[in-house]
Formats: sequence, structure tokens, C-alpha cells
Amino acid sequence: MNVSKLLFLVGITLLLLVSACSNGNSEKVDNEKNEPNTTNPTKEGTAEVQENFNEMGMPIVNEPITLHFMTGKPPLTAEDYNEVLIWKKYAEMTNINIDWGLTPREGLEEKRNLSLASGEYPEVFYSSGLLDTDLYKYGRQGVFIQLNDLIDEYMPNLKALFEQYPEIKKGMTFPDGSIYSLPTIYSPDFISVTSHTKPYIKKDWLEQLGMEVPQTTEEFYQYLKKVKETDLNGNGKHDEIPFGSTNIATLEFYLKGSFDVGNRGSRHSFLDVDPERGDLRFFRISESYKELLQFMNKLFSEGLIEEKIFSIDENQFQATGSEGFYGSTVTTNPETRWGVKDEYVGMPALKGPKGDQKWVYVTSSLANKGGFAITDKNNNPEATVRWMDYFYGDEGTKLYFMGIEGETYQVTADGEIEYMDHITDPPEGITMQQAQRPYLTYLGGGYPGIVKQEFFKGAESLPSSIEATKEFEKYIIDDVWPDFTYTSDEYDKLIPLQTDIHKYADEMRDKFISGDASFSEWDKYVETIERMGLDKYMEIQKQAYERYKNS
Repeated sequence: MNVSKLLFLVGITLLLLVSACSNGNSEKVDNEKNEPNTTNPTKEGTAEVQENFNEMGMPIVNEPITLHFMTGKPPLTAEDYNEVLIWKKYAEMTNINIDWGLTPREGLEEKRNLSLASGEYPEVFYSSGLLDTDLYKYGRQGVFIQLNDLIDEYMPNLKALFEQYPEIKKGMTFPDGSIYSLPTIYSPDFISVTSHTKPYIKKDWLEQLGMEVPQTTEEFYQYLKKVKETDLNGNGKHDEIPFGSTNIATLEFYLKGSFDVGNRGSRHSFLDVDPERGDLRFFRISESYKELLQFMNKLFSEGLIEEKIFSIDENQFQATGSEGFYGSTVTTNPETRWGVKDEYVGMPALKGPKGDQKWVYVTSSLANKGGFAITDKNNNPEATVRWMDYFYGDEGTKLYFMGIEGETYQVTADGEIEYMDHITDPPEGITMQQAQRPYLTYLGGGYPGIVKQEFFKGAESLPSSIEATKEFEKYIIDDVWPDFTYTSDEYDKLIPLQTDIHKYADEMRDKFISGDASFSEWDKYVETIERMGLDKYMEIQKQAYERYKNS
């Protein structure tokens, strides 16, 4: 063969290779037209796969299959999920085995990101902390498959929840109209979990002071003053701490409704609706928010808030609370936090100086979008969504949180279900959480599914938590927003603006409360935020808000 002919053939071969690579990559291009990605392979696939699949009932597949997951593993859960009671039982029911790919939470983000970037990702990301940005980016590229039709056809439990609570479906839907993941849902009527952080006040100190549970911000202030001035623990020292918590934001959130800011729930720490104009606002520069910070500054400057609240760590808070020094707090529940029972009672939403009285420390029922995402490597998407749908219904929720009747729970005479004694009263040296480890994997959170009061037996289900919830229940805001979703272009523009603006606003909040910044600097603070690109930030947020309203 002569040289010229050889070079010609080599050239043709290279052109074919370039063309093939180009065609392959074009399937992963992030199209910025806000249209659904319909190129995702759903593996309607081979006749063999379809013949093995059952659209209803159990088992989900006739012959066993194995699905490969990447699963975020909290420290409290077992080292091998296939040895955990509920998953052994579910594998028997479904004929679906799981290669869990357990990854400790501390290394999860890095491993997840590397797998997506390299293309060496699993069939399913389970409880892996997927961010909205990743869901949308890789969804539009076809890595995460679109789930709209699969939900409609094979997920009757989730579909029913979407119909009952349309705000959840709205929050799950990205700007291109696609759903790329399956959520963690807090049942909207389980208020103790949607408002899992609550205000508590020390009951016997109220009695010693001859005071009732505060109903207004002024009454709360007077109680805190009395705690500071009185030796209520009788040790001859003034070491009582009127208010303490893990950070200053818990108190800020509790008091927001007393000043009519943050009026769309705890998912939005910077945005709400202006009560006078009815439009979207960045409330951190409003006069009402300034008044809130001035009230908190008054509490801090008079020594009514724990001095170390800006730097306290979890262990310090735990130790101080366990010793009974706090006169009030905002936390999950003192009973589970500190092992004290009947020492604290709940407080209501406080009426503010202008008559505002709202409970805004409530999260959306859409607790987490990125709990379960199926990739284009999955050859059994129909079976996979059916596997997950079970946990959006009562039977699956009961299995997930309670286990198996006669082995982990029993039904009482009045029809209630409760853990058995070997879990609630384990041998000495073993905590209840350790006793649950061989049977359940919900400890540590982050799971997809639905959390319902009748099956969830965590801190939020305790009688003391339910009673505390009743104190503020009637003041809960009607419209609680989930996180907004954004287009890729909006994400790219928003993230740098948001990072700088939010960081500065939080830093200045702490300085205004602590007194490190004077309120004479308020106008300068507002001007600084405006110069940081607030107009561009709000333009993007308004677009996202309008989409959410109209979806």
C-alpha cells in the first residue's frame, strides 16, 4: 500500500471517530430552552425486562434483580443494610436486592461529585444529598432520568400525595417542567415535625416567679429579666441563663413572626412577601427587620441571652441544658435533648409591639428534593420507582419507621403501635438508638419517603412535643414556600450574588445583635447590600417566584 493511500485511510478513520464522539456528546448538551428533557433512556427496553416486571402487587419482579445505589450513611445506622431487618424483609417482598454503596456522610459530597464528573455513577442515588443545581444540570444532560411519566404510571402513592398537596409537586418541578428526583415529604398535618424546632420555657421558674407563660414580646422580656435577677436554682449564685440555644438564628426565627418578617417559612431566610405591597421583598433590609434586631440587641446587651451564643458548640449547649441553667430555649425538645421530663413547657407565637403574631418557624412539607434519583444506567426504571413508591404509602412508612409487628413493634389495646421493650428499654449501656440499629435505618435523616405522626416515633412525636405544638398551632402562616427552582443560567448568575449577599447579611445581623455594629450604621448596611447586586439578585428571585406561583 503506498503512503498517500495509507494517509487517506487514516484521515477517514479519524474523521469517523471525531464524528462519533461529537454525536455521543451532543446527547449530553445542556439545552437552555426550558423544555423537558425527553431523550432520557427509560429502558422501556427488552422484552425480557418487561416480562419480568409486575405493574402491581408483590413481588415487583418475578426473577430477582440487583440495583446498584450510592447511599449516604449516617453514623447511627448499621454497617451493612442488607443485614438490617426491614431491608431483608423488603428484599423478600419485592425480589429486588440492593447493592447499597454505603458512603459515610463526611465523604459523601466528594464521592458523589466525582462519580458524576467521571461518568462512573450508580443506577440510583439514595439519600445522597443531591443539590438542586446538580439535579437540574445532570437531569437536562440525561444523566438523571425524567420521572414525570414513571410517577404517573407506576407510583400511585406518590401521585396521590401530589394530588392531595399540589404545592409539593410544584416544588419538585424544575423550570423545564421535569421532575428528576423523588422527595422526602413531611406530612402537612404532622405539625410537630414541620415545626420541629420549638420554643420552651422552664415551668417551675415561672411558678417561682408567679408568672404565666409569656404571650407577648414584652412579657417574654420581663420573664428573662426576672430570671437574671433571681437565684431561681437556689445555689447562691446568679448563674441562671435566661435564654440559650445552639445559635442566634433559632431565636431570630422564633421572633420573626412577632415583627412580620420571614412570613413564608423557614426555607426562606432572606425573602418573603411585603405585607403592605404584596410583592416579593428582601426583608433583611426592611424597617420591620431592623426593629426585630433592635429588640434582640436589647436582650443581648442586658445579659438575657447566653453570652457565648455566637460561638457555642453542641456539646456546650448539651452540658449547660442538662445542668438546668436555661430559663428558656428554642430547640427540638428538652426531654430528648437533656433527659429532663416535665421541666419545660411550650410557648406560643408572641404578639409583637405592633400586634403581629405569626408562627413562621415552619418548613415546607417538601423537606428535601434530592433523596432519590435514577440514572441513565438503570435498566429497570419501572421496577425502581415501584420499589420507592411503597414508602410513600402507609404500609411502607410503617415498615420503614417501625419495622415488623412482633419483632420490633406491637399494637396496643387502643390500636396504637409502639416499639417493643427490647428497643424502648434496652440492656444497660445501650441507648435506644443503638437498640434500633439492627432493625431500622432512618436514624440520621436524609431519607426519601413520607414522615407521618402515627408511624414516626422520634422526638417530634413525644406527648411533650405535641403539647408544645398546640401552643402556636393557631398562629401558623397559611403559605409556606419550598425552595425555589432556577434555570441553569439563573443558577450561574444567582450563586455568586447570593453567596456574598447572604454572608454579609448574616454577619451584620450578628454584629447588630451583639452591639459590634451600631444601628446608626443601618443605612450604610442597606446601601452596601444594594451595591452588592441586590437588583440583579431580586430579578432572578422574582422570575423563580413567578414560576412557582404559576406552575
